[in-house]
Amino acid sequence: MKRKLIAAIGVAGMMVSIAACGSDSDSGKGKDGAKASAGGDKTLTVWVMDGSAPDAWMAEVNKAFEAKHPGVKVKVEKQIWNGIQEKVTTALSEDTPPDVLELGNTQTAGYAVTGGLADLTGDKATLGYDAWNKGMVASNELDGKLYSAPWYAANRVVVYDKAAFKKAGVTPPKTRAEWIDGLKKLKASDPKSQAIYLPGQSWYVLAGLIWDEGSDLAVKDGDKWKGNLSSPEAASAMNFYKELASYSTAPKDKDEATPQQSTDVVPKGGVASWIGLGWEAGGAIDAMKKAGKTADFGYFPIPGKTADKPGSVFLGGSNLAIAERSKNKDLAKEWLALAAGKEFMTKYAAATEGALLPNNDAAQFKPAAGSFAEAMALSSASGKVTPVTPGWANVETAPNPIKDYMTKVLKGEDAKAAGEAADKVINERINQQ
Repeated sequence: MKRKLIAAIGVAGMMVSIAACGSDSDSGKGKDGAKASAGGDKTLTVWVMDGSAPDAWMAEVNKAFEAKHPGVKVKVEKQIWNGIQEKVTTALSEDTPPDVLELGNTQTAGYAVTGGLADLTGDKATLGYDAWNKGMVASNELDGKLYSAPWYAANRVVVYDKAAFKKAGVTPPKTRAEWIDGLKKLKASDPKSQAIYLPGQSWYVLAGLIWDEGSDLAVKDGDKWKGNLSSPEAASAMNFYKELASYSTAPKDKDEATPQQSTDVVPKGGVASWIGLGWEAGGAIDAMKKAGKTADFGYFPIPGKTADKPGSVFLGGSNLAIAERSKNKDLAKEWLALAAGKEFMTKYAAATEGALLPNNDAAQFKPAAGSFAEAMALSSASGKVTPVTPGWANVETAPNPIKDYMTKVLKGEDAKAAGEAADKVINERINQQ
């Protein structure tokens, strides 16, 4: 998700291009804090991932910041996702780390628990905490303390072939029941096509269904965490996933990237709908154009259990944190407040033409009607993140027990029994740091 979140976004009409110890300066009263407040010849180093920040937007942020701090220069260093966790871990342990860092939202807790990130709890008001998108906030906090500011996010929606839906007399559904009814009509209209392409191991989709049941992939149990796939709620969610998958001929033991659904499956035809990210929709459109085909896609939020709100979705994206060992901590906080504040978040959303969700709902770019961005923004109201604990990254390590659980159920194993086996693996991994 994080590696390709922005680099390949290309949905027509949505986006033209986009270029997841110990310091006394926290309060500004220490020696470094006083120097930082006064400005002076300093360099503030900011690490961002390649493709995350439009060049013009970043230049405007830095120009505004430098104007307030004569003699201070902002040095932006672009990083790549491949190998970034090891690079950040090393940097945070050094005496001269980057001052501000972009971190994947599922990675932030892991860095916070090591003491590598500055505690920003006392800076909530300055940073605009109360206005942040509530679904994005969770990944920035750990044990009641704030360690970063949300920056941007994106989520999945249902992408559909307008011609196939029209032929079957189907309109975008608002509820799960309407969704299934539509899939039945699509199958009857064209038995040789897939009403929905849904691989057996699209576990982010399953996560949303579990959240809709009021549960989670793992839950806190005292001072530890435990897997929750053996719960009745998880079984209910997985059984609904199984019902959706019954209208698909996708592999039961693969995820959406094997084969890549956007470039290796959808462009070949025979797919009436699928669930994907913005860059995937853009990739499918580009692949079809290269093959001389016309792509006429529509988009709608993953339906919820009732029509009053869309289904829950995973909000994948990035946060902005400050290194605990930064020598310019107060300056870094000011830069962070500026870059992640409403004014520049509004400009960020406009610069990305709604392809990404800004941290402040009031800063959201008004996307074109019927666009992927519109459906994504509607879905974001039900956005959530995976369990916020440093050990969660261990759960996702291959072989991912959630994926194995899904495949077992799709192949006929009882959901509770498969969930109990998966929970044993999750329990072993999630409490490791």
